[in-house]
Amino acid sequence: MTPDYKPNEIMTITAARALKNEDVVFVGIGMPSAAANLARLTHAPGITLIYESGTLATRPSVLPLSIGDGELCETALTTVSVPEMFRYWLQGGRVSVGFLGGAQIDKFANLNTTVVGPYDKPKVRLPGGGGAPEIATSCGEIFIIMAQSKRGFVGKLDFVTSLGHGEGGRHREKLGVKTRGPTRLVTDLCVFEPDPETREMTVVSIHPGITREQIQDNTGWTVRYAAKVAETAPPTASELAALRELHARTARAHGAAA
Repeated sequence: MTPDYKPNEIMTITAARALKNEDVVFVGIGMPSAAANLARLTHAPGITLIYESGTLATRPSVLPLSIGDGELCETALTTVSVPEMFRYWLQGGRVSVGFLGGAQIDKFANLNTTVVGPYDKPKVRLPGGGGAPEIATSCGEIFIIMAQSKRGFVGKLDFVTSLGHGEGGRHREKLGVKTRGPTRLVTDLCVFEPDPETREMTVVSIHPGITREQIQDNTGWTVRYAAKVAETAPPTASELAALRELHARTARAHGAAA
């Protein structure tokens, strides 16, 4: 019998499955952190997790509230300076996967974490890019995890914070960026991957019980589908148990702040 699960649980678990034991992952706070640590606690115990504050091979027992959370430094193999982290580790090509989220995304997986509305007079001022722009261009490839809605999946970004596939096609290459960019976008409805030619994010897997109409209704552009679209494997009981215990430990440690 398939265990009951919530949309955010299948999203996190599906994203975690994409990570491999040998990966070196630059982890964003929030859902990327949950997915990366779930992978470490399940099928990828040897994965190396790096956070922007300079913590290398960190193994947190609870999810950090921010990159400055002491849990990261206390459980890391070592901590280096931020300049060393970016120049030597990230820009030096030593990180295989960057794991990001965002407030807005377009069909070429460009991300906005800066403002909603006009830059000079925004409706909402977001937290900003932090290290995400550098992560997006320097990691070997990028995984993105975001809840899907027309509010976040927009036809045109209000601001491009982090480069995805730019204007599509070979735009990244024309800009001199040699890394692969976003190769997987996991939502609470489905999984997208870039079309090999156009680089438009295309649905390759749909979560159980989700329809194409639901996907389109929550997307601000006309959704395209791969020639063969799979059904996402539902979460297993062991995956759900590991994820729920991780969140429960975090709630006990951080209370309402979690």
